[in-house]
Amino acid sequence: MNSLKNKVQLIGNLGNDPEIITIENGNKLAKFSIATNETYKNSEGEKVTDTQWHNIVAWGKLAEIAENYLTKGKEVMIEGKLMSRSYETKEAEKRYITEVKCNEMLMLGK
Repeated sequence: MNSLKNKVQLIGNLGNDPEIITIENGNKLAKFSIATNETYKNSEGEKVTDTQWHNIVAWGKLAEIAENYLTKGKEVMIEGKLMSRSYETKEAEKRYITEVKCNEMLMLGK
């Protein structure tokens, strides 16, 4: 059960092309967001689609794959774990963000 403590699986579409950052040691980081959609009927019987956006980070070989093969609109399956962190803006405001650190990625669709 240890592997189930912090595990996220998402299937969604990229909102933009991945942002690729090369670290000083040559290691790569890919940042991108994916949208997941849930469709249901509300109390009036109308079809409603709820879209959620998820921030994804991928390191190393997965970042290289994202750089070479992922583009806006592509459908992907992401498996990873939730990570929270804080940072300061240029205006010295503290911000918090939750991301999915990608451990596995599967490209879906065409």
